[in-house]
Amino acid sequence: MGTVVNAVRHFRSLLATGLLVGPGAGGVQAGGVTVVTHGAFGNVTDWIIPLSEQMADYDGTPASESSCYTLVVTGNATAPAVWLGGKKPHLSPTGELFIKLDWSDGAGFFGRDSPEVAAIAVAALTDPSLIPETGGRPLAELPLHLVGHSRGGSVVTEMAREFGERGIWVDQVTTLDPHPAFGDADIKVWENVLYADNYWQDEGDGLFTPNGEHVPGAYNRYLTQFSGGYSSQHSDVHFWYFGTTNLATPAVLGSISVTPTMRTTWWTGAEMAGAEAGYRYSRLGGGDRLSTFQPTGAGVVVDGFNKYWDLGAGINGNRAALATNSGAWPNVIRCVRSGSEVVAAGGSFEVAMHYQAGAEATGEVGLTVLLDVDANPWNGNEIVLDGGMVAKTGTEAVGLVPLMVEVGETAPGIYRVAVRLTDGGKSRVLYAAETVEVGMVPRIEGGTVRREGGLMKFTVLGTPGLTVAVRATEDFVEWEMVGTGVLVGGMWEFVDGETGMFGKRFYEVVGE
Repeated sequence: MGTVVNAVRHFRSLLATGLLVGPGAGGVQAGGVTVVTHGAFGNVTDWIIPLSEQMADYDGTPASESSCYTLVVTGNATAPAVWLGGKKPHLSPTGELFIKLDWSDGAGFFGRDSPEVAAIAVAALTDPSLIPETGGRPLAELPLHLVGHSRGGSVVTEMAREFGERGIWVDQVTTLDPHPAFGDADIKVWENVLYADNYWQDEGDGLFTPNGEHVPGAYNRYLTQFSGGYSSQHSDVHFWYFGTTNLATPAVLGSISVTPTMRTTWWTGAEMAGAEAGYRYSRLGGGDRLSTFQPTGAGVVVDGFNKYWDLGAGINGNRAALATNSGAWPNVIRCVRSGSEVVAAGGSFEVAMHYQAGAEATGEVGLTVLLDVDANPWNGNEIVLDGGMVAKTGTEAVGLVPLMVEVGETAPGIYRVAVRLTDGGKSRVLYAAETVEVGMVPRIEGGTVRREGGLMKFTVLGTPGLTVAVRATEDFVEWEMVGTGVLVGGMWEFVDGETGMFGKRFYEVVGE
């Protein structure tokens, strides 16, 4: 697939190669939606709600700072989303919503099939009125992580397909011992899924203890060591995943716990008792999805990264093609801030965006870069740096836009950086894993300006670690760079070795 590179109004395009480095790969990214669902004869109370609470707690942020809801499939629609706890979306600093998808009244042998459940769930998640506190914004504006156990694995992969046909990308699909029943769709990883991981076993008896299945296109972790969990290996798979969200020992889930023995037998040594496994490769877990880590068997972590498109992992067609794609939603697929240096006020930093937008590769969509003190794009405290337009890619390509973004007079502090695309009233936003630190405006300390030993000297103050440059002029028309330095401890002593060459000279200091 080709790559589209565009310059954007008020942004300087970077054409350097190799810009997409670092997390793609790592870093905690809040500001999204995680949907977890059950399988046959299941419910959301036994393990899904406790699992979601641990997901919310994973990075040390209390679950009470996220938004938790239950979404019940009933009839041919969903009941209103029921708030379970945490902060409402407009008040949450994490910007993360956890949705427990409950289709238990149709999860028996003669109930609903997975395409039906998926269609109803996706209709709700794209409905602007689902949760009033989002201010008329559908949850699908945020990156999506879909998690399903057993028949629920078929539900979430079908949800990914439904999203794809509407033109929406899914950040991650996680299947836990997927086992479609009669009438359910086969498990597939679709072209609009950035990352897919699958955890499965085949030690059941195939009837009372179903077996899961290997999923082409996903990172497949085959599980064999189960002793001490549930009485069913099929259920032990979601308990194994729970043990990667709660790293305590014991990690208690209802009446069972992850014991010290299980920490050493259920996970390989390289998986560090669960710390480098399972949920670690989620958006919130921050693990390196491009890693060649192979804990056991044939599965390699990067296997699950989308290679249908050129997104940083190469191309090998490891996705199922969608039958149709409306291209109605503009998608930020990846957003990476390159570098980690402090940015001086008035300075700039680099961002690279992979995206897909538009039914055809004609026309433009709106682009906005934001700085945010938290990870919630809906609570009104975002700083809009600037915006512009970017060319549509159509549904047969993805685009790469590298940008140099100016921070202007943004106050000093550490910010999250996000990119939002907007087209025809529809919008999607994605936060980079990396933060941006805006430093103080570097300045010359007036009381230190002096002529000593025939040389002009003064102290430059600013943010510790910032690289600064001193420029000089005689006429305020032509300026010359006369020195650079690093603010060690927030200061740097400048000495003008060319003082004797000029009758008069004026100085200014700028951040590099």
